[in-house]
Amino acid sequence: MTERILTGDRITGKLHLGHYVGSLKNRVELQHHYETYLLLADVQALTTHFENPVLIKENLHNVALDYLAVGMNPDKATIFIQSLIPEIAELATYFSMFVTVNSLRHNPTIKAEAVERGFQDMYYGFLGYPVSQAADITFCKATLVPVGEDQVPHIEQTRRIVRRFNQLYKPVLVEPRALVGEVPRLVGLDGNNKMSKSLGNAIHLDSSAEEVREKIKKATTDPARIHKTDIGNPEICPVYAYHQAFREEGSDEIYESCKKGQIGCAECKQKITHAINDLLEPMRERRIVYQNNPQRVNEILMSGTEKARLAAKETMQEVREAMSMNYFKK
Repeated sequence: MTERILTGDRITGKLHLGHYVGSLKNRVELQHHYETYLLLADVQALTTHFENPVLIKENLHNVALDYLAVGMNPDKATIFIQSLIPEIAELATYFSMFVTVNSLRHNPTIKAEAVERGFQDMYYGFLGYPVSQAADITFCKATLVPVGEDQVPHIEQTRRIVRRFNQLYKPVLVEPRALVGEVPRLVGLDGNNKMSKSLGNAIHLDSSAEEVREKIKKATTDPARIHKTDIGNPEICPVYAYHQAFREEGSDEIYESCKKGQIGCAECKQKITHAINDLLEPMRERRIVYQNNPQRVNEILMSGTEKARLAAKETMQEVREAMSMNYFKK
């Protein structure tokens, strides 16, 4: 029996090359080997964007286009909208009855993001993110969740929640496993942070060839290099990190040439610009097809959501029976 994967993104903005390197590239491959459920997490986006829900509405279509452009196949992957599956919210509510606040406060991912966002007090929705995520995973009985090491605590919390539910009531929920892979973090164009849409240091997947050229042209390089013949230090150069990510076969040559002062930053940037545009060109072609047929995109989302809703109804029927909440069933 084919195992089922649950993965997805909070739809807080367009996706960028960091997302591609960190997860999208892997998802495109995984969809050929696993039954894939791909979540457009609009409710979870509200945990940090509750004051601006219009932004989420605008980005729903953009992220769906990003998925389709990178190569997610709607015939293989079920792409669905979180808020249109009310059973997820119901399941999260049931979970929240026996998940302690202390266990959520000590979740290392929650703690780290709270510090990163400068939260003095954590909102209920933000603190309960792992509970909501547990419902996302278990509503469709996903057996695998592809994550990086930093997300493993969330999956472990989900596993504890499932075990507790099954012990309290009946063993009807599936305990998922983390499909842990190396998730490289692509440094931003400024060289100081990971690539992030909020920091303005990202190359979005819908960037034109000219936009890519302009962004790479302005990217930070080794500040000690003034002339082409200056000895470079590629380890601290974000442009070299892009060569490693997108020109693996040619990155060693760039490294040696930079170290010996045999290649200038302009030429180095030209090479990586060509490589990134070569990567994005087929995505642009697929995106145009879907952009010119928005009704098709809507159909994909509605069909995927309907399929996910059917899975949710089946799971929740079992959950209610396990909890003796099927009041009118004879």
